[in-house]
Amino acid sequence: MNITVIFILGLFIALIGVVPPGLLNMTAAKISLKEGHVRGVMFSIGVCVTVVLQTYIAAVFSRYLSRHPEVLDILQRVAFIIFVLITIYFLLIAKTKPKQQIKPQVRSKHSRFFQGMFLSAINVFPIPYQAYMTTTIASFGWMGFDQISIISYMAGAAMGTFVMLYMYIFFFDKIKNKSLTSQRSMNYIIGTVTGIISIITLINIIKEL
Repeated sequence: MNITVIFILGLFIALIGVVPPGLLNMTAAKISLKEGHVRGVMFSIGVCVTVVLQTYIAAVFSRYLSRHPEVLDILQRVAFIIFVLITIYFLLIAKTKPKQQIKPQVRSKHSRFFQGMFLSAINVFPIPYQAYMTTTIASFGWMGFDQISIISYMAGAAMGTFVMLYMYIFFFDKIKNKSLTSQRSMNYIIGTVTGIISIITLINIIKEL
């Protein structure tokens, strides 16, 4: 597969993973708002450095799964149930009241960089998410597990993460002033994305029966 396509896949998948408002993107936006654009960008770069490592771990795990299809079959079924539950939660149950964010305390640019690395490191969700997504796109023949493909995907994932964090930084003034309607819309977007992933997973499961 063309490394450009793999890069774009990594970018798009990481972009989706960082869309929901969470600790990393909201912290990047608030740092930029309170301490300046440069510190927000430094925090985002720190996040992306950790994302590169997390994506590599996920790709290695995916390569293991590709060589042990019996384990992959079990994980696919578990992932299907999880994504269906997430879809139901965001479409039917999720509350629209935004969570209160903790004010950032560290001030220096270097500290913001390492803070980004640290907060990204304790956010372990990208590892199983990327492991599942790389396994899925590999099952469609869109990605291999050779070194060049993995590096291309890692670069795309880092770029996708940075782009979405930067979008939060850039549009934070508009995002923070949105009320119930935008929060409800965000829930619908997340629910729709996880619903699509659920359908893709179900198709894979049915194909393998």
